[in-house]
Amino acid sequence: MSRNKLIVGALFVSLLVAYFAFDLGRFFSLDYIKSRQVDFAALYDERPLLVASVFMAVYVAVTALSFPGAAVLTLAAGAIFGLLAGTVIVSFASSIGATLAFLASRYVLRDSVQSKFTDRLADINRGIEKEGSFYLFTLRLVPLVPFFVINLAMGLTKMKVVTFYGVSQIGMLAGTVVYVNAGTQLSKIDSLRGILSPGLIGSFVLLGVFPLLARKIVELVKRHKVYARWASVKPRKFDRNLIVIGAGSAGLVTSYIAAAVKAKVTLIETHKMGGDCLNFGCVPSKALIRSAKLVKQIGHSAEYGIESAQASFEFSQIMDRIHRVIAAVEPHDSIERYTSLGVDVITGYAKLINPWTVEITRHADGGKQSLTARSIVLATGAEPFVPPLPGLDEIGCLTSDTLWSLRELPPKLLVLGGGPIGCELAQAFARLGSQVTQVQRHSRLMTREDAEVSAFARTCLEQDGVRVLTSHKPVRCAKDGERKYIVLESGGQEKQVEFDVLLCAVGRVARLKGYGLEQLGITTDRTIETNEYLETVYPNIFAAGDVAGPYQFTHAAAHQAWYAAVNALFGKFKRFKADYSVMPWTTFIDPEVARVGLNEQEAKEKGIAYEVTRYDLDDLDRAIADSAAHGFVKILTRPGKDKILGVTIVGEHAGDLLAEYVLAMKHGLGLNKILGTIHTYPTWAEANKYAAGAWKRNHQPVKLLEWIARLHAWQRG
Repeated sequence: MSRNKLIVGALFVSLLVAYFAFDLGRFFSLDYIKSRQVDFAALYDERPLLVASVFMAVYVAVTALSFPGAAVLTLAAGAIFGLLAGTVIVSFASSIGATLAFLASRYVLRDSVQSKFTDRLADINRGIEKEGSFYLFTLRLVPLVPFFVINLAMGLTKMKVVTFYGVSQIGMLAGTVVYVNAGTQLSKIDSLRGILSPGLIGSFVLLGVFPLLARKIVELVKRHKVYARWASVKPRKFDRNLIVIGAGSAGLVTSYIAAAVKAKVTLIETHKMGGDCLNFGCVPSKALIRSAKLVKQIGHSAEYGIESAQASFEFSQIMDRIHRVIAAVEPHDSIERYTSLGVDVITGYAKLINPWTVEITRHADGGKQSLTARSIVLATGAEPFVPPLPGLDEIGCLTSDTLWSLRELPPKLLVLGGGPIGCELAQAFARLGSQVTQVQRHSRLMTREDAEVSAFARTCLEQDGVRVLTSHKPVRCAKDGERKYIVLESGGQEKQVEFDVLLCAVGRVARLKGYGLEQLGITTDRTIETNEYLETVYPNIFAAGDVAGPYQFTHAAAHQAWYAAVNALFGKFKRFKADYSVMPWTTFIDPEVARVGLNEQEAKEKGIAYEVTRYDLDDLDRAIADSAAHGFVKILTRPGKDKILGVTIVGEHAGDLLAEYVLAMKHGLGLNKILGTIHTYPTWAEANKYAAGAWKRNHQPVKLLEWIARLHAWQRG
């Protein structure tokens, strides 16, 4: 920080110290204003310009320095100057003072804050550039946070000074009028009877009601703006209460809830009911993983006291089993089931024509039909991302969607990607006998997890025969006769890796094309942009599931679906903000990696203080009995408290064990409650109790125990 900035900062601190040291706040109390009201009024009658100028200067100074007292001064303006003059003086003084605070924050703090938190502030700066004026106007009109905080925070952004001043001048005007008007009523209090005067009561009622009215006004203005060009086509009557596009997890749950509350709902699906999870993702991959695990266990039968065992299988039979599993689960998500629940299910392509109308091209006969609805939920899901790698189109690749058509086990499998999907499939195919090479751009696998978890996962994969290449960047694919290979770059050197089949598992992207989003102007980036209520730019159009983010989990989509359905159907009465505070997930490698809440990596990035408690599963009786005594439970808690911030479990059944912590975090239960809960012996769930016990041992009341030891010694004589 430069010398000039240090001087400015020191000056501010000095003034702040003086403010409290000399008790200057007493001059900004309502009692003081009342006690000097007559004097101020007389002085104002005698020298109005001087009094108004001095008052305005004091108001500017208090606001610019972010000192307490602006609210009382606003009331005082009403008492001294009356409604009109008081409003004019306060309106300009508050805006000027706010702008000075804005500039001071920008001059002293912005460069250092922006340089230190560049990545985290990038989204905020983009938002300010996009609709910063409206956002600031909302904050000014509806005082969600103290104005001095807004002044300082906005100074850290890239908002223009002129914009800040203009929006502040307009946005604070309505609130200023309310406060100044209250001040004119306060000036009339001369007895207890005056406190109950209708005018004063009305002023305080207005003070309480104004933020609510202002919020509604802002919502109405914004709604009118976004719907203006569609006003002429809005239906007078609607065919449906709700139309849901996409029959994956989010779409199925949304339509289920709508039907359960007797709404008329239509569900439109382009491909298969159940979406990616049933047909290409969770269900088939877990079936594959289970078969691969059995092959591994048979091959290690000696660990279980069985001298010799050998697994003989055809890969095609394993794939047949996977499709049988899909078929067994399919009725849960079928058209017949949802029709019986009261959902109108249509298979076809859906496209938004306007905010209330969906055009459907039916699969059955190719015909088109249009349906209108008060609300629409977009649950179109996501699909595997295939990078634009030179030569990849010529070589061809599989994804987690197309993998399930394989009938022969690939002798050499190359897996691009070191995230959960890539790790799960790489391990499964290696266990079945493929020679697997896994390529990861980053320096480690599963980068969202702690470094020790990534290292543990890598060790497990390598023990199963996976060749893991981290810090390797794919350059191009090529073919030399029948030989297929990929060129990788690492440390400035290139190398070739041969393969028979390439599996691309580098991530998934939201399905955004072909639904008419562009024509309606629905904002998209990597996903459909929504607010905290899952509303798009149109308050009657919602998005849920993978297409909305921020998580691409089946259970996250189902979780969002409740909010989408309830807000879509009952939002005019009560809306609910989507809550992601306790979101669990599991990577189904063997052993599993499960997490909820913060891990150490995230806690450090966010500057959150924490303690770590760890329990190693090689101490758990059931793990020893199952010959699976590897892994750990790691819990982050508040320092000195049993409040759970996050849990990572690595081990057999980790995803199931995590549920107890999810419940505890959701309902505010600490480790003491888990420790005091009976867990069946011998089970894997005891790991949670022992982990809580480890925390308790680390927080023993040492001094108290010393005195208790003396008590026992005394009792022994």
